[in-house]
Amino acid sequence: MEVTALHLSGLVKLTPRQFRDDRGAFWETWRQGMLDGHTDVPLEFVQENFSVSKAGTLRGLHFQRDPHAQGKLVRCAAGRVFDVAVDVRASSPTRGQWFGCELSSDNGCQLWIPAGFAHGFLALCDDAAVEYRCTAYYHPESEGCIRWDDPDVNIDWNAADFNMPEGGPLLSPKDAAAPSLKVAGWPFA
Repeated sequence: MEVTALHLSGLVKLTPRQFRDDRGAFWETWRQGMLDGHTDVPLEFVQENFSVSKAGTLRGLHFQRDPHAQGKLVRCAAGRVFDVAVDVRASSPTRGQWFGCELSSDNGCQLWIPAGFAHGFLALCDDAAVEYRCTAYYHPESEGCIRWDDPDVNIDWNAADFNMPEGGPLLSPKDAAAPSLKVAGWPFA
């Protein structure tokens, strides 16, 4: 497994070593200790989530506030997504900055998103299946989100390349009503 620290502190991309033959493919998705040296504490995952989305669906940008903040190890089990993490830590030198990359069932890449980041993704095909392991349980009173198109964050969703629906992405009511980061405030001190 190739583990690459990214320009946003704590964010890590994992690229697996794949074994392909005429039967298909195999690769390791997780092994304890895989992120040693890239996280402050050993990881313990307590919940795993799975979603299936049709092309043009955008889920996010979500986070949970302390003391229920979640770190997430995200992968695309089927299809393709453009996955994004936004640093929402007030004291971070990269606060308000974002990183995005394509995760797919072909490339097998994963993104480690530590607590203190908002996370979201755009489904690039029908039946895009995303699963992520979390370091804390879902806690509705601690959840928050910011707008996918916040002009201060200015995420380039590569709409032309990824065939964004003409009227914009398909959003849940919660995501459609999400505030900007300015209005939400910096959820992590």
